[in-house]
Amino acid sequence: MTASRTPRRAALAVAALVAALALSACGGGAAPSTPNTDPVSGGTLTFGRVASANDLDLHQQITANNAFAIDKVFEPLVAFDEQGEIGPWLADYEVSDDGLEYVFTLRDGLQFSDGSDVVPEDVVFSLNRHLELGGPLPLEAPIASIEASGDREVTIALSGPYTPFLSELASFSNGILPADFGGASEEEFFERPIGTGPFAVSEWDPNGDLVFVKNTHYWQEGKPYLDSLVYRFVADDTQLRQQLQAGQIDAIDTVPATNAAEIGATGGTVLSETPGWSTEQVFFNTQREEFADVHVRRAIAQALDRDGITEATTFGTAEVANALLPPTITYSADDSVEALEYDPEAARAELAESAYPDGFEVTLLIASGNAQRAQIAQIVQESLAKIGITVEIEQLDIAVFRERFFAYDFDFMLNSGQSDAPDPNGFITFQADPEGFSKSYWTHYTNERVTELMHEGRTTPAGAGREAIYGEIQQILADEVPYIPLFFPANLKATSEAVQGFAVLPNGSVRFQDVWLSEGA
Repeated sequence: MTASRTPRRAALAVAALVAALALSACGGGAAPSTPNTDPVSGGTLTFGRVASANDLDLHQQITANNAFAIDKVFEPLVAFDEQGEIGPWLADYEVSDDGLEYVFTLRDGLQFSDGSDVVPEDVVFSLNRHLELGGPLPLEAPIASIEASGDREVTIALSGPYTPFLSELASFSNGILPADFGGASEEEFFERPIGTGPFAVSEWDPNGDLVFVKNTHYWQEGKPYLDSLVYRFVADDTQLRQQLQAGQIDAIDTVPATNAAEIGATGGTVLSETPGWSTEQVFFNTQREEFADVHVRRAIAQALDRDGITEATTFGTAEVANALLPPTITYSADDSVEALEYDPEAARAELAESAYPDGFEVTLLIASGNAQRAQIAQIVQESLAKIGITVEIEQLDIAVFRERFFAYDFDFMLNSGQSDAPDPNGFITFQADPEGFSKSYWTHYTNERVTELMHEGRTTPAGAGREAIYGEIQQILADEVPYIPLFFPANLKATSEAVQGFAVLPNGSVRFQDVWLSEGA
């Protein structure tokens, strides 16, 4: 462990405490100024985002540009709060002593945005559709049956123990929609979807802006406060910041770490900095013969100064990563994993043990419009040149970038892993399951012991035994480095001073039903 890690760990702990007390942490560690008045209803908030929402089918999507639009329309039976604690949302629930039966009771008077009642058959339809489609965030639990067992009651029976079931249900992908799409065709429904969420879709350009209007039938009394919410597509994070500071938009989804202090110190703008569930990483396509060689991957890991990269590119807003799981995820082993340390001599020796002792040429794929990743890419390029590996950097528009790595058409890339729930199963499954949707986050990494442990982790009860399982998984991944965790970034967003109640969840989404604009905005 390096000396630079302890202060950031403390900073995260402080940030978490501030988040618990004030819903959001700000530049300088202070909470946003909130008038001593009740929330004001009305107005339109414009939220700047670097990627447009292009698909609202909750069972088919995973990327943040779509997920954090979908979760404004659809809501799950249970949900997590700003501290990652899971509790009732659309329904209360009881679990049998053997953990195999879950009984959910829908809130009284629950309605969809069109005013129709939510009934158990809607829940059955929604979850069964997800089971049938699978999708990028499938229901992995061994569900034996989903039945409407009363006027407001749904019973889900499992055929075997599955510890992360509630965590899995808390994902946006398990939101509830009307049975049979409310009589519409599937295509028609997802063009103007109906859900229980605080907002409904009013206007939508899949290549541009998305306009939401208030759901007047929302179950949280008096909410949402806003009349409308506009997701404004701004492709470049520099333009996002400029438009916020110019008063053209009210809040932005992304603040580059290099500008965090500036946002926090500038009058009229407020920085939101909260702990997250993501890990910035270097990903290797192990289908490439060079990266199928574990000695090559280990050599690159030892050639990269993770502390230096974090310091140079995150400006005190992130913590250097040892393990894959962020400290905010249950059973993170970041304090105990023995990661490969920066050691250029050891890197050259490791490369000498590979099939490529004299190095090779390779292309590093990154998304354009992200200044931080462009800087990291340059550091990677310079660092690997010192051990004989020549790196060409290829920058692509975010949509094309995703198409490329979804098709496994890359050598190695910079990207982030993001959890959708506080349980470690989702993160580990997405990054280490060779049979899952992403094939180990599009790396095709396979390790039989990791796969075995992954399945054990799903059925082992919470406690020391389960912690040991995820600790071993994280150590294997640190040894074999199918991806190199670089740092754990904070969720950095910003608002104008007029925006109140801005609460950021650990997955990076914002609960806009709680947001309001102070008078005069």
